[in-house]
Amino acid sequence: MKKRFIAFFVLLLVVLSGCSLPGLGSGKSSIRVSGGVTSESQILANLVSGMIEHDLGTSVEIISNLGSANIMHNALLRGDIDIAAPRYTGTDVTGILQLPAEKDPEKALALVQKEFAKRYDQVYFPSYGFANNFVFMVTKETAEKYNLKTISDLEAIAGDLTAAVDATWLKRETDGYPAFIKEYGFDFKRVYPMQIGLVYDALASGKMDVVLGYSTDGRIGSYDLQILEDDRQFFPSYDASLVATKEILKEYPELEATLSKLTGQISTETMQNLNYQVDNDLMEPSNVAEKFLKENHYFEGK
Repeated sequence: MKKRFIAFFVLLLVVLSGCSLPGLGSGKSSIRVSGGVTSESQILANLVSGMIEHDLGTSVEIISNLGSANIMHNALLRGDIDIAAPRYTGTDVTGILQLPAEKDPEKALALVQKEFAKRYDQVYFPSYGFANNFVFMVTKETAEKYNLKTISDLEAIAGDLTAAVDATWLKRETDGYPAFIKEYGFDFKRVYPMQIGLVYDALASGKMDVVLGYSTDGRIGSYDLQILEDDRQFFPSYDASLVATKEILKEYPELEATLSKLTGQISTETMQNLNYQVDNDLMEPSNVAEKFLKENHYFEGK
C-alpha cells in the first residue's frame, strides 16, 4: 500500500509540475510544417524544416500528404499545423479568399498578405523567388520550325495542332480553357485532357504538338522543352510562398527572421532543378533540401 501511495504521489507531482508523460499535457514539443503530395511541396517543407532546425535548434514535424490548399488552410485554422510551406498566391486569391483573379504578382501578394492577416490572423510571407505558373510549351524543334516564342505565335498553326492539358484546367472559370479561347482568339485542332504528369512525355515523344504544364517541372529541362511566353498575361501568377500562424511566431520570436531568409532564394530554374533531382534522379526530397541548404550555407548573413 505504501509503494502504491508513493507511486501515485510521484505521478501527481509530475502532472502538477507540467512535465509531460505519454498522453498527458497539451504543450507542443515541435513546430509542425505541412508538406503536400508533389515533389515541390515536399522539398519546400523540408527546406523550411531544415532552416528552423538549423537556426532555432527546435525539432520540426513535417505533416505530409496534405493534397490541396483548402486542406492546408483548414489544418492551419484548426491548429493541426503551424506553417504551410507550399502556398501559391493565385490559388489563394481565388480559392481561399474567393476573390477575382489578380494577374499582377505584386498586387496578388499584397492582397493575400492583407486578407490573411485580417481574416485568419496569419502571416503570408513574400515569395521564395519563383512562381509555379501554368505554361504552354513545345519541343525546341517545333519552336524553331515555326518560330514560336509566345502563345500568340501559335495562332497561325493552332488549327493543325493537338494539345494536351490538365483535365481540371478545362473547367476552370477564370483561367481555364473557355477563357483562354476568348482571350487569345484561337483554338487547337483537338485538346486532350490528361494527367499533368503525362503531358511532358506525350510532348517529348511526339504524341502531342503542344502541352500545358507547370513552369517549375523538372522535366522541362530534362526534355529540353520550350516555354512559350504568355504575352497577353492570361494566366494569374502563382508565386510560391509560405504561411505561418501569428501564434507560432509569437511562441518562437526568432522564427519570423529565420523564415524570412528564404525570401527570394529560389529561382524558377533552381526549383526546376530541385524537382528534377527528386523526379528524375529519385533522390529523397529531404536529401535534396538538405543539400541545397548546405550549399547555400543556410543563407547565413542574409
